[in-house]
Amino acid sequence: MKMVVASALIFLAACNSAPSNPVAKTEVPLPQTLEEAVNSEFRTTDFKLRDQYRHPLDTLSFFGLKPDMTVVEITPGNGWYLQILAPLLAKNGHYIAASAKNAHGNEDMTAWLKKYPEVAATVTHSNFNPPDSAHIAPDGTADMVLTFRNVHNWMSKRGEKEAFVAFFKALKPGGILGLVEHRADPHKKSNSDSGYVKESEVIKLATKAGFKLVNKSEINANPNDTKDYPEGVWTLPPVNKHPASENAKYLAIGESDRMTLKFVKPAN
Repeated sequence: MKMVVASALIFLAACNSAPSNPVAKTEVPLPQTLEEAVNSEFRTTDFKLRDQYRHPLDTLSFFGLKPDMTVVEITPGNGWYLQILAPLLAKNGHYIAASAKNAHGNEDMTAWLKKYPEVAATVTHSNFNPPDSAHIAPDGTADMVLTFRNVHNWMSKRGEKEAFVAFFKALKPGGILGLVEHRADPHKKSNSDSGYVKESEVIKLATKAGFKLVNKSEINANPNDTKDYPEGVWTLPPVNKHPASENAKYLAIGESDRMTLKFVKPAN
């Protein structure tokens, strides 16, 4: 996932707790439950089509997401998960998008935020660009940190240690780190430039930062993914870096095989 940020996001450096969010009325009702958020009209049709690969309801349920949480999403990209999280958290929670401050705004995300200003007004931004900057929220204020398919980016920049330390600092004791990443073959040498990372390496990074592994899930597993493509994970949908003549082949494979890991910041 490219590290991008919408210029419409508002930076709130001093948020010590989830803000009280006065939300204006909208023609699209704010979701009250996670299931409503996944099925809501806030989401674009193209994004919903990818639920078969990303399983957002099962994934976020596995992590234990609640509507009143302060949640930091790391590098939200074009806003695929933002469209679920921001409306759900708009009334009683707090959504923070952590992205590189100097990244170009993503047009899709910016357009979506402009379309729903009552939700956009509740979204804040923090600067996350490890190893240079990795402060995502005031220490001990987040209930949950979520990151989807990003670890390989930090590893390529040698900022993975700083990233996990930042997550640990931002979370409250007992807070959850929910992580999804392209899963490398455990029997082959790891190469983050391919987009795939070994599950054991991710667990080691999180544990070294102070986290405890709570559980792992095969929600986002894909046994059809052979992980040996010329353009790495980007050969597969949705990037599809392959000749058009091979579209059917890679569509049959689907999106990548992914680990889904749940960590906790110990209370003591």
